[in-house]
Amino acid sequence: MPTPASPSASASSSHRRASSDLMVRIGSADSEIKLRALRELKNQIIGNRTKKLFFLKLGAVPAVSCALAEAQAQAQADLLVQSAAALGSFACGFDAGVRAVLDSGAFSNLIALLSFPDDKVVDAGARSLRMIYQSKLAPKYDFLQEKNMEFLLSLLNSENETVTGLGASIIIHSCETVVEQKALCHAGVLKKLTSLLEGSPSQKDASLESLATIIKKNPEAASKFVSESRRALSSVIDLSKDRNPRTRLLACMCLIVIRNTSPYYLQEIGIKTKLVYLLLELLDDPGQVGEEASFAFSSLLAQKEDLQKLAFEANAIDKLHNHLQKHLLQPRRYQGILLALAELCSKLESCRSRFFYLEVLNLVADALTHEVADVRTAACICLRSVSRSIKSLSAGCFMKEMIVIPLVRLLHDPSTSVQVAALGAVSNIVVDFTTAKSTFLQCGGLKLLVQLSKSMDPILRLNALWGLRNLMFLADKTCKKGIFFELTAPSLSSLICDPEPSVQEQALALVRNLVDGCLDSIEYVFAEDGIILDAIGRQLQSTSKAEIGIQGMYVLSNIASGNEFHKEAVMHQLLLHVNNGTQAFILKFLQSNDSQLRTATIWTIINLTFPSSPGASSRVVKLRNAGIVSQIKTMVNDPCVDVKLRVRTALGQFMTIGDGST
Repeated sequence: MPTPASPSASASSSHRRASSDLMVRIGSADSEIKLRALRELKNQIIGNRTKKLFFLKLGAVPAVSCALAEAQAQAQADLLVQSAAALGSFACGFDAGVRAVLDSGAFSNLIALLSFPDDKVVDAGARSLRMIYQSKLAPKYDFLQEKNMEFLLSLLNSENETVTGLGASIIIHSCETVVEQKALCHAGVLKKLTSLLEGSPSQKDASLESLATIIKKNPEAASKFVSESRRALSSVIDLSKDRNPRTRLLACMCLIVIRNTSPYYLQEIGIKTKLVYLLLELLDDPGQVGEEASFAFSSLLAQKEDLQKLAFEANAIDKLHNHLQKHLLQPRRYQGILLALAELCSKLESCRSRFFYLEVLNLVADALTHEVADVRTAACICLRSVSRSIKSLSAGCFMKEMIVIPLVRLLHDPSTSVQVAALGAVSNIVVDFTTAKSTFLQCGGLKLLVQLSKSMDPILRLNALWGLRNLMFLADKTCKKGIFFELTAPSLSSLICDPEPSVQEQALALVRNLVDGCLDSIEYVFAEDGIILDAIGRQLQSTSKAEIGIQGMYVLSNIASGNEFHKEAVMHQLLLHVNNGTQAFILKFLQSNDSQLRTATIWTIINLTFPSSPGASSRVVKLRNAGIVSQIKTMVNDPCVDVKLRVRTALGQFMTIGDGST
């Protein structure tokens, strides 16, 4: 006897049949049947990602796109409205839907709807296109092409607010360069957007977001916006008091962009305080506004100690802590709160103290193991920020296994952004404190740092070296030995000659910390026939970067503080190219415009010519013959006080020894 089908199987089969029937009806030659089918499809997929994906697999988007094209050819308004609405529903908040709509060729047909004589059709087309322009996959418009600029202006000048909103969406999505910002300004777009600040609620929001896009990091655009209309800036400030939370947020974001772009506007304490309190209030919004408010708050506080102080006085740490304590935070909100805390604690010890007093660190530690990469990244950034506190590092606040173990695990996270952020936190935590170093080493952190220093990704190499450099800082003999033998001399010499200048600089800084201290430490650069020292010499001879020169010369200065063998090895590197007609890098560095480089170079000379050194006299003669002594004599009135003092020390040593001149 056959087994009856289960109720769920029957329901699934029935659903598939109904869906297939719906697809057939969308392709019907009967306009009424097609219209009802399109409306039914639209209603089924609105806000339902599962249904959208199901119908995507059935090929619904090409079918609807075909229906749109046919209705367009026959000027059937009702069908145009429903097919456009269905395509917009597929695209709304769903990149796979956007991709399907674009692949179906419907985009150009939707654009064509904007010039249709029926307002309902125009509105439907504009709404659908706005859904597409919420996605990064949407086509970008080149505003430098005259026809595209004319099209944009036609949208912004439309009496249909959905169409003007589309114009704003295109600006937000497509305007990425200063050249494009300037083109929009010169075409009068700023003026038009300013007028929309007095329009409907949706026009206000669209205008605020577009204005921020055009003004961002463009002082000329900011000045033009403020100067073209006396009311422009006041209108944005007024909108920060609007009843609509989203409008208030967008107004705040626009004001922040203006303030961050130009130092001449919005510097009054009143507006700063207002922005702080407004954004803290908007954080309480349960929806998207609350999520985005934390990112706006971070932007407001970034690198601005005065605003961080105002935020601290407004109990921002406590409020962010309260939000962080809430269960089941959405990842975006979670990320934003962590980043806001990071900015708030980036400069002021008072903020960090409050952070630790409230035990926020425990909550940040939990975020290190979150399933979403952006949250893990934000947690690492927050840790890096609060670990700038020498007081807290000294107190061992970060030495707990709940911090170190997950951080080390994140060094091999599948997300590169997480790895980079974790390296940033590690670099701070391992500075100077032996407890930190031992805990980190026991967790296998050293091996992972060395592995990452060999990565093909230059950003990972750079940050891994930064961590190794700080791990090496004031490390004891045992720790230095462990780091060096894990890293190896060939790898270190290779990193010194890395194609990326920033990596070269960090590699040299690492060696500087390696050879700092006792004589035994200096011996490391002579391992394997001195390949590290030779690499340093080659880089110093060829570099045009002052930063590389500074680190390299401090390495040589540290080596020159050693015994006679060490000093002579440094002399060899300094004068290696003197006899072949090439200017020695030491002369180039002494003549540099960078005072730090001149200082580092003079320090090397001082260590080479210390009067009690047996070979000091012969080294002074060699330096004089190479023109180095005469160059130093010209620097007695150097504009940098530090250089001037070191020059006098060097000249005093030359006089004590006798500089070899007659």
